[in-house]
Amino acid sequence: MNQLPTAVFLDRDGTVIEDRHYLSRPEEVKLIPGAADAIARINAQLIPVIVITNQSGIARGIFTEEDHERVTQKLDEILRDYGAHLDASYYCPHAPEDACDCRKPGTLLFRQAAHDNQDIDLARALYVGDRFRDLEPGIALGGQSVLIPSPETPESEIEAAKT
Repeated sequence: MNQLPTAVFLDRDGTVIEDRHYLSRPEEVKLIPGAADAIARINAQLIPVIVITNQSGIARGIFTEEDHERVTQKLDEILRDYGAHLDASYYCPHAPEDACDCRKPGTLLFRQAAHDNQDIDLARALYVGDRFRDLEPGIALGGQSVLIPSPETPESEIEAAKT
């Protein structure tokens, strides 16, 4: 990517915060080391930082949309303490078996973000996550994708991302 991206799309769990598996309690939000500093550097370039996250725990009845909102608010508070911010956050509340278009690797939420912010060219955006499904929307939309492995990233996905 020769030019600055028009947006940076980040996965939440395992990329920005530690993956707690069905996180529903704000007090359990813990940043991944370096995440806030990276987001602050992107903010300084005036590039929108947008979280796109799958939250199947809502469909499974493990937590509510209100719980998700409280976790999102806590993340926003923590990032503010580091001088960083998210420009937007979108989530899919469906389970994988629901076969919706908003669940990653689907592209609906990315297209919605681009619609909401006309300055985003999806083919010039950066897509970052800890699972291959986080990268697939970037591949489908013509952008650049970067895998940041976490303890939850299968070795096969790390290998797939290298190709």
